Amino acid sequence: MYIYNVTINVEDEIHNEWMLWMQNEHIPEMLATGKFSKALFTRVMVEEEMGGTTYSVQYTTDSKDTLERYYTEDAETLRAKSNRFAGKFVAFRTELEIISEH
Repeated sequence: MYIYNVTINVEDEIHNEWMLWMQNEHIPEMLATGKFSKALFTRVMVEEEMGGTTYSVQYTTDSKDTLERYYTEDAETLRAKSNRFAGKFVAFRTELEIISEH
């Protein structure tokens, strides 16, 4: 199992609109690709010097191959939909391999 983690810092100016978009559009569209079994949307409990609010979305997928298919088949299109918030957020992505769950 793998987790595709996206950490985003969002400026206060767009925060409410962005939150609605994430919960009602973006996360459901990510899950609709069929490549992720669930998404965990969390707020990062840290005060950033740059301001804004930081979130992490963790999308669980079954394999590295499935994640690679997401990158080639869906990522560009879904990322482009965030252009309406361009310049108002910073995002970085990491891949996590699940070693064990207890």
